[in-house]
Amino acid sequence: MIDLADDLKLALALADAADQISLARFRALDLLIEEKPDASPVTDADRAVEQALTNMLADARPNDALIGEEFGSHGAAQRTWIIDPIDGTANYMRGVPVWATLIALAIDGKPLVGVVSAPALGRRWWAAAGHPAQTKDIDGSVRDIQVSKISDVANASLSYNNLKLWDAAGKALKLLAAARAVWRTRAYGDFWSYMLLAEGTLDAVAEHDLKIYDIAALVPIVEAAGGTLTAIDGPLSPDTSSTLATNGLLHEKFSALFA
Repeated sequence: MIDLADDLKLALALADAADQISLARFRALDLLIEEKPDASPVTDADRAVEQALTNMLADARPNDALIGEEFGSHGAAQRTWIIDPIDGTANYMRGVPVWATLIALAIDGKPLVGVVSAPALGRRWWAAAGHPAQTKDIDGSVRDIQVSKISDVANASLSYNNLKLWDAAGKALKLLAAARAVWRTRAYGDFWSYMLLAEGTLDAVAEHDLKIYDIAALVPIVEAAGGTLTAIDGPLSPDTSSTLATNGLLHEKFSALFA
């Protein structure tokens, strides 16, 4: 197995740098907000974080490729860093503290290192292949995390994203049927749903309208915690836009619910 310890250390250092930039601009009265061609918002903080991490990677890993949400792809290599500078920009610009920087390293297309850093919540999660999934709590303590052992859909807690996106995908009735089948539903949204799954406090997450930079950093953490993360309709691919993550025990059952 590839030794990813140095890459994980670098990813955590990238997260430290991102936290300093994003927190300094959070709730700033002069925050610059623009609308991208896809109608999603972007702030000066999104761009500043991605540029800073791009520069750091150019120094530390000059031969690696990069995919970023704001500035696109750079290079082509076996090793590719994938960055979402602020996942949850809509929350960020409204002063909601549920947002994070997502950092992943994929090798031959498979995400093997993932860091999710949510400084406004005082939380961080990380993992790499061959290493445990871990989190830093608000008190600064670090602990290993693991998915739940719930095996019955009727006892499961399910999180999803914006109902409009389910409706636009033609899957709103599928979500309603799933909501009737489970114990509890909540829309925690974005990265947070997947991290709660990895911690064992949620049992399933399903979302639509995602991009590779929304997904890549989540995969190593969910998998290292014992969970399963796929597309709703099959294996993950670079073009996956709808995801299903579970504790593994429930994956086939939720796949059937959303089929």
